[in-house]
Amino acid sequence: MVRIEDVDLPRTVLDSDKVILNQLEALGLFWDEEIVFQSQRSHLYESALETLNLEGCTFTCACTRKKTANRPYPGTCRKGVANGLTGRSIRIKTNNETISVADLLQGKYSQSLESDIGDFIIKRTDGLFAYHLAVTVDDAEQNINEIVRGADLLDSTPRQIYLQKLLGVHTPTYLHLPVATNKDGSKVSKQSHAAEINLKDPPKVIFDALCFLGQSPPPEAIDSDLESLLDWSIKNWNIKTIPKQKEITI
Repeated sequence: MVRIEDVDLPRTVLDSDKVILNQLEALGLFWDEEIVFQSQRSHLYESALETLNLEGCTFTCACTRKKTANRPYPGTCRKGVANGLTGRSIRIKTNNETISVADLLQGKYSQSLESDIGDFIIKRTDGLFAYHLAVTVDDAEQNINEIVRGADLLDSTPRQIYLQKLLGVHTPTYLHLPVATNKDGSKVSKQSHAAEINLKDPPKVIFDALCFLGQSPPPEAIDSDLESLLDWSIKNWNIKTIPKQKEITI
């Protein structure tokens, strides 16, 4: 299955979904279910928000991003928006219960949300749903039981587990892979002007990815056909050899 996480429409690049799908196909990675677009699932997020509202888990907030930047949210609007101000977003109430994730690679990671993060936004001032709510709803609705993603998202996982608990849905198993970084420490991404995947040589792309993730494909595999390389990858995948460090400079 493929899910295009385009819930943040203002930041979505036109036709980027087509680029992603073309890359997957070129690398021999195909899907057998209908493609899901978060931008078309607002009704599901609205339903989840209504459930949280009815359970008294949310409140309207008038604070600006500038006012709350770079620190845990202090609960300013938890007891009501001050006179003269207008509610701008919707936040989820947190508490200091320790939320932990037993990551299969990074080990145990914990947060006390109220003191470490604060009440976090689940619906933005522009009316769009926050990624944390959207991905929690999607994972539950699509029966996702294993999540493998970059270690840069480990910090946000306790917030999603907290929402899972509030909504009464299953918590998947998590594995957070090391993130490729540039020499200056920035993540290799479109924001850092990283080169696009070279689709002229798909086997080399898969081969290099396997090596980055600590797997040991035989040297001659780089010259094999894509199907054979993917078959080797499936049969020989070893979680124990994946580098644990959260960032790797390439």
